[in-house]
Amino acid sequence: MEYTKLGNTEIEISKLCIGCMSFGKAGTMHDWTLDETESEKVIAHALDRGINFFDTANVYSAGTSEEYLGKALKKHTTRDKVVLASKVYFNEGRLSRKAIMREIDGTLKRLGTDYLDLYIIHRFDYDTPIDETMEALHELIKAGKVRALGASAMYGYQFHNMQLAAKDHGWTPFSAMENHYNLLYREDERELIPICKQMNVSLMPYSPLAAGHLSRPEWKSNSLRGTTDRVAMGKYDRSEEQDMEIVKRVHVLSLKYNCKMSQIAIAWQWAKGIASPIVGATKAQYLDDAVGALEIKLTAKDIEYLEELYVPHKIVGAIDKNPEQGVVLLDEKKLNKTV
Repeated sequence: MEYTKLGNTEIEISKLCIGCMSFGKAGTMHDWTLDETESEKVIAHALDRGINFFDTANVYSAGTSEEYLGKALKKHTTRDKVVLASKVYFNEGRLSRKAIMREIDGTLKRLGTDYLDLYIIHRFDYDTPIDETMEALHELIKAGKVRALGASAMYGYQFHNMQLAAKDHGWTPFSAMENHYNLLYREDERELIPICKQMNVSLMPYSPLAAGHLSRPEWKSNSLRGTTDRVAMGKYDRSEEQDMEIVKRVHVLSLKYNCKMSQIAIAWQWAKGIASPIVGATKAQYLDDAVGALEIKLTAKDIEYLEELYVPHKIVGAIDKNPEQGVVLLDEKKLNKTV
């Protein structure tokens, strides 16, 4: 495994992050998540491969993701050997001071720890003043409950304004950005990613394999996730026709390098300056594939070949307003069900 520093901090993270949305009680958020026993197996395997970075959220599978992660880490490692990230926003009060103070305590209790290495705001809150949010997050740093701060999918100007608020008041700025980014979705290259690079904010994108579309030569999958993940369908199915041409190119390069398609997609992320793409593995072998991607070094010509056919996409990730309270699954595709 290779490691890098998180933003301007001294926190050392593996160049792969385990996305813990895959863990938790099935049916509380998704139907395809792993139970406690299977989650532990994947987490233990990640540790064996040198991965020390884990990303979860207060709302993943109604809190059971945090619970499963905390229990597994306690059995297989010590707290100082891992970097724990969790998120706040899809909860009552969003990013108000009251909500942040309440939610951090719930997260710490479920994880069984007294501090987080990285606390991420899950989206931009249109109802809470930026200053209120940034000051509350800074209070968590001062209290020792959090070591560093991060943000997730939002518009570039919003992230810039939040960073300016921190700078103007002497509060802690963001060190990480968890945004939607992969070969099939590159809209953040326009504004958000350049801002992050300018500020030395580490990029840790979610969905680096576009919900599996970049890991197989055909669009559809008959797996449990492939047939039930309505959020993934909502994100990607509308662009299937043009995006399949990019998928074909990933396949061509995988044959050239004699590797998995997923390894080409992840190697492209590192070639683009990504610090730690988030891999949501449901099987240990997927982690082995991801680690193996470190051996793939794409050329400038390879990257041009992969990127050439991209066309602008509808924004998926950043939101234009707060969703209704209780809504967690954004971009969900409603399936026609026969009774």
